[in-house]
Amino acid sequence: MKRRTLISLAVLLLATQALPSAAQGKDPIRIGAVLSTTGPAAYLGDPQLKTLQTYVAQINQEGGVLGRKIELVHYDDASEAAKANGFAKRLIEDDKVDLLIAGTTTGATMAMAPLVDKAAIPLISLSGAVVVVEPVKKWIFKTPHTDRMAAEKVFEDMKKRGFTKVALLSETSGFGQSGAKETRAVAQKYGIALVADETYGPKDTDVTAQLAKIRSAAGVQAVFVFGLGQGPAVVTKNYAQLGMNLPLYQSHGVASNEFIKLAGKAAEGVRLPSPALLVANSLAASDPQRPLVTSYAATYWKQYKDEPSTFGGYALDALMLGVTAIKRAGSTNKEAVRTALEQTRGFMGTTGQFNMSASDHMGLTLAAFRMLEVKDGGWALLK
Repeated sequence: MKRRTLISLAVLLLATQALPSAAQGKDPIRIGAVLSTTGPAAYLGDPQLKTLQTYVAQINQEGGVLGRKIELVHYDDASEAAKANGFAKRLIEDDKVDLLIAGTTTGATMAMAPLVDKAAIPLISLSGAVVVVEPVKKWIFKTPHTDRMAAEKVFEDMKKRGFTKVALLSETSGFGQSGAKETRAVAQKYGIALVADETYGPKDTDVTAQLAKIRSAAGVQAVFVFGLGQGPAVVTKNYAQLGMNLPLYQSHGVASNEFIKLAGKAAEGVRLPSPALLVANSLAASDPQRPLVTSYAATYWKQYKDEPSTFGGYALDALMLGVTAIKRAGSTNKEAVRTALEQTRGFMGTTGQFNMSASDHMGLTLAAFRMLEVKDGGWALLK
């Protein structure tokens, strides 16, 4: 009897010791986010946070991932890249997150990059510059098209229209600097000469001096602005104030209804490359992206009574890429999730179809871009 009691106690002890690991399996999956929800890039970061909150709640209502709820831990870097590093450190060391969806801006992403590499944790960036993924960084992926691709798409349209002499006006932000560099690098490929090359600061409230120089450039046929946030809207307003009638192109850094709100009537006629989301209802019924982008638009409108932006779409793609990778990995093991992300094939997102590899941590092609123009106060496919 005594021996049987001792055995029973031993079994009970072993069962009790096993409880923590069983309970641990039900701990939430922690996703960390560092976004620019205030400051000059707020109209990019705000819809990103709202999108993550909406879809994390939806996933949890449907049972979570691998039987575990998702917990979103987020911080606002106030559009200041220097703050992003500190928040990333907090998310990794204190909050113990399993995955990062972070970097509304290129500067923020690059500020976090050394920490991510040292901690060996997957990060899916929402920023546009090619430097984020070239050269390939083991732990960093991204969802937006690159600045190089934006320049190529714009130049494709310019070439089609016979423009060969173009002025470049770029922002001194990380995104703007990288975009200017890539624009200069690919211009010759499309037979385009940059006859003027000016810059402006992301917080500048007037750029008429730079635009005046551009207007006086010999033979200029069109103007290409590379920036994000509020700056390009200031440029667009000044452009109209100066009565400049040259075709005005922007980058995908302003692919949002908020840009039209900020620029007002001056935005009419502006052209830019964008994911399909802004023209969701104009897509053909056979377009493989139409069901996804119209569903996202409806969900966002229902929650916030506002139109979604491509920047929110980048966040949705990042979340679903991360969730899908965790499911394929069968755990939150960081190396397994990283490998699963790298093996992403045929994943349809709001931005396009993603096909990643060891040499491509974005996985989008130029075909995923649509050329749009502002027409009658809204977005329309450019013909």
